[in-house]
Amino acid sequence: MVRKQSGRRRAGGRVGRGIVGVAVAVLAAQLLSVSGAISPTSLPPMFEVLGSTGHLFVDPSFLREVLATIQAAVTGLAIATAIAVPAGLVLGSFRLLNQAASAVVEFLRPIPSVALIPLAILLFGQGAQMKVSLVVYASVWPIFFNTIYGVRDVEPLAKETARIFRIPPLRVLTHVLLPSAAPFVATGIRVAAAIALIVTISAELLAGSADGLGAWILRMSSGGANLALVYAGTIFAGLLGLVVNWLLVRGEQRLFRWRREGVGAA
Repeated sequence: MVRKQSGRRRAGGRVGRGIVGVAVAVLAAQLLSVSGAISPTSLPPMFEVLGSTGHLFVDPSFLREVLATIQAAVTGLAIATAIAVPAGLVLGSFRLLNQAASAVVEFLRPIPSVALIPLAILLFGQGAQMKVSLVVYASVWPIFFNTIYGVRDVEPLAKETARIFRIPPLRVLTHVLLPSAAPFVATGIRVAAAIALIVTISAELLAGSADGLGAWILRMSSGGANLALVYAGTIFAGLLGLVVNWLLVRGEQRLFRWRREGVGAA
């Protein structure tokens, strides 16, 4: 009980300091704008931007754009998870397969997803499939490598016991390795979720997508007439990422409470 109360106080302190930091940043930006230190054509008054941000929360047309972005990001993340987790389990379990695939993995991994936008447009057009394909490519790597790290972190005694009892390899993967590696997989998914959101919005901006939050920001920036809305859309994107990360962190804490308690007991 004391530990929980202490944890809550620390969390409350972090939130309070974060709110203070945001308030200071907003006031500083407001002063820079109204004082003329930065031209209002480059930085509109922050109170105006915050007002525009508030209106976006109740704008149905804007929320439909956000929904298109979320759908593309979630779809791509789900496909990436379905690819990366089995691949990570297999390659993390069999050294020879890992060594055989390492050259291909190390060749593909450094390629930035935005560099593939022209290819994705040629293959899938400028619709949702283009965005999903880029999200899959960008999101698969953190999940894949975290799964491999999780497999390598499995208790050697568990692997040896499975070998002694001659448990079939598929059952070892699904009943021994996957449960033990699950916290690592969850961390990879959380990292990949932020990447998925960034890539989706970037693709919408750079590829001229017909819908999505990035496409909406691009339309608002045309001619510079709606600069406050451009900033408001950017703030909304940041808030969306913050909410997604918070939800995934809370999910990890609930699903893997046993791991934190085990570490605390140790």
